[in-house]
Amino acid sequence: MADTSSPGSPQAPAAGGTRPDVRLPENPGGLDQDTECGLDQDTEYCSVRLDGAWRDIRFHDYDRIFAVPGLYETLFHDLLDCRSPDVVGKLLKEEVQASGTDPASLRVLDLGAGNGLIAEQLRTVGAGYLVGVDLLDEARRAALRDRPELYDDYHVCDLTRLTAEQERTLTGHRFNALTCVAALGFGDIPVRAFATAVNLVADGGRIAFTIRDRFLSESDESGFARFVRRCEREGLFEVRARERYRHRLDVRGEPLHYLAVVATKHGDVPVAPSDGTD
Repeated sequence: MADTSSPGSPQAPAAGGTRPDVRLPENPGGLDQDTECGLDQDTEYCSVRLDGAWRDIRFHDYDRIFAVPGLYETLFHDLLDCRSPDVVGKLLKEEVQASGTDPASLRVLDLGAGNGLIAEQLRTVGAGYLVGVDLLDEARRAALRDRPELYDDYHVCDLTRLTAEQERTLTGHRFNALTCVAALGFGDIPVRAFATAVNLVADGGRIAFTIRDRFLSESDESGFARFVRRCEREGLFEVRARERYRHRLDVRGEPLHYLAVVATKHGDVPVAPSDGTD
């Protein structure tokens, strides 16, 4: 493993001594191979010093990451230079300004909210009402711990299996915008959950999301490419902005490219029991 204090490796700032010690693997080539960048993004991991011992944590084990204060920011933003929150914030701000919309009127469902990094950007844009939704109670606890003033409400629920009470509660927020940043395509939020979230947004509202570029390619098998193409083809989405950008670096320092999309919703999406695309 590569110590973050070694020459030539990314340095995590101390931030008043609150940042955890994190190491990236020295030889990640042993991980499963990916056609674009040499390893599978879903198998990346780091090592974190906890209680005096180094422990390996997979990047997508978000429950373990959110349980350690400062680990998400240290890993993804300080070491791997994640840019997705900034990109989505910029595109959404430009779209709101171009349409003459008062940003304070935005009532946002932040899907895959995590510990609130996206909410910080949304408040910068001027969004007046923010509700976080995440599958993990650890994410909600981290948001309340790290950014307690950002969300007006935060729900832990599975959008593929909403109870009647949960659906009434979410509908009652009267959303006119949805954000979902760096949370699609790896099984954490399947197509059906995303489609359900889209349908919680009023017609004329804004849908802003990011996704790994391969999940919108012709070879995609996750269902997201079919979902987005169908929404555009049937006039359910009117894409207002689309940008390919470097989401972050992988553990070898190679770029991972994503697509950011901002669209206007014009109709509900049929949600099939399987994946919401058929």
